[in-house]
Amino acid sequence: MIALYNRVIVTKQMPEENLFPGDIGTVVEEYRDPQGNVIGYELELFAADGHTLAVSSVPADTVREPTPADRLCSRMEANAV
Repeated sequence: MIALYNRVIVTKQMPEENLFPGDIGTVVEEYRDPQGNVIGYELELFAADGHTLAVSSVPADTVREPTPADRLCSRMEANAV
């Protein structure tokens, strides 16, 4: 389980949410099934300058916690320029 307000890394492409592997978000909510298992998260994704790009709901198996081996990088939104 990933704690609220922790950073996560997107692991699967979700074009409908404009998310791609390597995107970094912050968990702002978790969703559980009736048995109490985490089934998804609400992520807030930020631009490098700090403004919010999106808030997206994603399945739990599409994100992971970062490790010391992860490197921050950037991709530019096509419609942002």
